[in-house]
This record gives sequence, structure tokens and C-alpha cells, in this order.
Amino acid sequence: MSQGPRRLLIVEDDPGLQSQLRWSFEDYDVLMAGDRPTALDLMRRHNPAVVLQDLGLPPDPAGTTEGFATIADILQQAPDTKVIVATGNGDRDNAVKSIGCGAYDFCSKPLDLDILRLIVDRAFRVHALEAENRKLKSQSASTLEGVIGNSEAMRDACRLVEKVSPSNATVLLLGETGTGKELFARAVHRLSTRRDGPFVAINCAAIPEPLLEAELFGYEKGAYTGAHKQTKGKIELASNGSLLLDEIGDMPVALQAKLLRFFQERVVERIGGRELIPVDVRVICATHQDLRAQIAAGRFREDLFYRVSEVTIPLPPLRNRIGDASLLARHFLEQAAARHGRKINGFTAKALKAIDAYPWRGNVRELENTINSAVIMADRKQIGVEDLHLGATGGGEALSLHEVRATAEKRAIERAMTQAGGNLTRVASLLGVSRPTLYDLLDKYDLKKTTDAD
Repeated sequence: MSQGPRRLLIVEDDPGLQSQLRWSFEDYDVLMAGDRPTALDLMRRHNPAVVLQDLGLPPDPAGTTEGFATIADILQQAPDTKVIVATGNGDRDNAVKSIGCGAYDFCSKPLDLDILRLIVDRAFRVHALEAENRKLKSQSASTLEGVIGNSEAMRDACRLVEKVSPSNATVLLLGETGTGKELFARAVHRLSTRRDGPFVAINCAAIPEPLLEAELFGYEKGAYTGAHKQTKGKIELASNGSLLLDEIGDMPVALQAKLLRFFQERVVERIGGRELIPVDVRVICATHQDLRAQIAAGRFREDLFYRVSEVTIPLPPLRNRIGDASLLARHFLEQAAARHGRKINGFTAKALKAIDAYPWRGNVRELENTINSAVIMADRKQIGVEDLHLGATGGGEALSLHEVRATAEKRAIERAMTQAGGNLTRVASLLGVSRPTLYDLLDKYDLKKTTDAD
């Protein structure tokens, strides 16, 4: 991770301690202030990542009022700054209070400079990591709200959405299950002139044919048994807004004819009714089916196809979105950790590599479920590749020969340990290696040794 000059602001009014600290941190870009106004001026001009501050500052050098006011002003001006507070020896109350005010850490006087350097160095590392995370989030945020991705394939899809949304054209979203078709449909609605109108979605594959017709077109009271009152259909409810016909490729052929009439005349007739009701609605369709193949097989009307596909937007599968899987994984990790109350700091390098290499047949939905499960089950502060349970294909073809060999070697040792009941002499014999070599392998793969009673 690249890092600029490590700029450290020291806020201390004692000239002797100023000199000592400047000498101790000579390898840092040190800024020195003796009071609050000078400190705030240096903050504005130089934006240091870390501040080391005494609580006793003029005009209240014997108290802490000015010190706490300085902390508040610094964090209001630059909330990401890491403030380390120097407190009196045994002054636990002020140390705790400073943390409550937003300080990153504290150290007690007289200062142990070796420990202080460790605290300051750690503060710089944390600041750099947080800055990197903010950068990744800004890169991953596309122009469409809720859409995360920085790959060229995803940017192409977003550009198409931005271009077509202000029009009234019917949009067809094509993509595998789990590619985010409804998310993109909502983006089309949000960027359209109908954004203040309703967004109504219906899954054509999830509802039986008789019920689907009633759901779409509505029905009059007494139209059939159980129709106790007049009910508007989804098309009517979406008036002056947008209607998403999800999985339209699975709509029954008989119902496609009635839908075609709506597209042609923009009127609906409720079941059991005689009145033609005009509806002004933007239609967005989505499917994972190959509609041209469906047409050839007689399962989808060609004339309806041309109506629903005025503009077609293909959504790429996750395996074709180079680099997006790890961006999404970080996003899902943050959500899942907050939801389950787990303190997980991220992924190991191998885990991120496996995530980017895995084919994700279920696309974003599969990735989200995998990360959610890993967050729940993880035993460490970072999610490792073993927590993802991606199986033998977890690394995909991207695994190097070294990694393939290492994986096979570890599994062979684990099998031998099981067969030998943990007896290291027998394990070494089964593997064809010496006991010293076996010990090295156990250390290498962090496998638990048994006692030497064997």
C-alpha cells in the first residue's frame, strides 16, 4: 500500500518535551504547536494523519479544559485524524474521557518513547488502511445507487441504463439468475421522469397462470368464486410509474396474447369487466431465458418480443466482471458483520484471490450467501479461504502450481494424521518423510502436533 509522508502534529507547550519528541520522531514529518489556535491552523494547512496531544494546554496548562476543546475542534475539522492523548500517570478518568471524545489512543506521562512510537506507528497504519477502504468504496460505487462494480462490463451496463432511463422506451434486462436485474430495473425507474410515481414488480414465473392474469389485470367483484370486491391489477397500480415484469420469458403463452394487447393499446380490461381502462406506465422486463430460442421453440410470441425489447441491456455474470467479486465481498462482509454483531476486519489475501477466481454460478446472490455464512462461522478476525467453503474449485484456474501443491500436501498430511491416530512416527512413515521434515510441514501448514507420547 503506497503511503505519502507520515505527517505528525505534536501539540505540547513544554519546550523541553517538544525538543525530545521532535528528536524521537525525526523520521516523521513533524509539525509542532504549543496551543490550540496554532494546532488548528497547522491542521488546516497540512492535514496531518496523526496528532499527539497533551491535555494541559495554555491558557489552562494545569487543567484539561483546553486540551479537550482542542480534541473536539481537531476531530470536527478532520474526523479521520487519529488523536493520541498524553495523560498524567495514573490519570485513568481523563484517559477514558479522551477516548469517549473521539481520541484514537492515549499514553501516560512520563512518556515511554519506545511504546509511544509503537502507538503512533499503529495509528498511521490504521489511518492508511481506512483511507484505502474509503478509496475502494468510492471506486466501487457506480453512478447507479446500490450498484457495486468497477469492471468494464458493469460500467457498460450502467451507461446504457443512464442513456435509456429518461425515455419512455420499454427496456429488456437480460441476465442470469442473481445478476441484479431488479436492482437495475429500480435504477431505470429512479433515473426516469416517473421517479415520483410507483415502482411495481411482479415475478411471472412465481405465480400460477390463473392467478397471474388476475394479478396483472385485476378483477371485478363476482368475476369468480372468492372475488368479493373489485381489485386493481399490478398494471393499473403502476400507473404514472414503472412496472417490472420479472422473468417474462416464463409467462404462459396464452397470457402473452392479452399482454400484447396492452402493449399495443395501453388499456387493460379487468377479469369479469367490460370497461377498457387506459394506463400510462413505463414497462421494464427482465428474464434469464434466451427469448429467441424460446420463440423458435414456440414458447414465446415473436410479436411480443419486439414490443418488450425496444432497448435491450445485457447484464454480465459475476465471473465476467473482472475484479468486482472482491469489491462486492467487502461490501457484503461489512453488512453481514454489522447484522450479526461480528468484528471481522476483512479477508486474507488468499481468500480474496479465491473469491475473484471462483466461477459464482449463482452470481451475486451466491456470493452474498457465502460471505454471510463465513461471517457467522469465522473463528478469526479475518476471513480465510477455508471459511468460504468454496470446495476444490474455490481457487479456480487462477491458483498457481505452488498453491495447488500446497493444498494437496496439506490434505495428504491431514489424511495421514487421521489414519495414524495422530502418531507422528506412523504419520511420517505413511508420508514417506523423516520426523524432522514432518515437524517442518506441521509448522508450515499450522497443523496441531500431538504430544510426543508416541
